[in-house]
Amino acid sequence: MNHKQRSTLHSLFAHPVSSNIDPRLTHSLLEALGGEITHGGHGHVVVKLNGHTHGFHDTRHALSKEEVMALRKFLETAGIDPARDFPLEANAAGSEPAIG
Repeated sequence: MNHKQRSTLHSLFAHPVSSNIDPRLTHSLLEALGGEITHGGHGHVVVKLNGHTHGFHDTRHALSKEEVMALRKFLETAGIDPARDFPLEANAAGSEPAIG
């Protein structure tokens, strides 16, 4: 998983909910997580990840807050925890801020 995909994953789980996430980045993220994305008819996308399947609206614009929440819930159901599985680079290195 590259830095941009990791950043997108953390953006999906950020509080407050972001409504400025590019759907192309989420597609790339889902594929990096091992998901299969198929385009159904009538502007729908079907995502299969870790044995779970969910249908989403295929949009070309930034995801709405409702779409972000639906994607977040799907990822949680599929067992994805960004803080546990994909920490940000600073946390992954195990470095703590210097005191002094």
